[in-house]
Amino acid sequence: MAYSIKISLLQKLLILMKDGKIVRSYPVGVGKTATTTPIGRYHIISKIRNPGGPFGVMWMGLSQPHYGIHGTNNPSSIGGAVSKGCVRMYNRDVLELAGLVDVGTPVTIETN
Repeated sequence: MAYSIKISLLQKLLILMKDGKIVRSYPVGVGKTATTTPIGRYHIISKIRNPGGPFGVMWMGLSQPHYGIHGTNNPSSIGGAVSKGCVRMYNRDVLELAGLVDVGTPVTIETN
């Protein structure tokens, strides 16, 4: 029973999959045009609760240095292209996600 994450930049949606089947989906905020979210295949390398700053209640670092999936102190930014490349989630959603996935979970970021 393996989890994986797919992020659609166009749809601004994070999709949690388990054994290839969609389990949940969450609205997200993604990178601005000038600071786009990097497309590719990564994995979660760290999980830090209450990281401080603008990252809300949870930071999940990706294997792409300086990028992660995190909460936000600005919930109105969810659904927009607003970040410096990270994937923002509502705090309640990122806590739920972090409780389900482990370090090592694969993350695919796609344009579509």
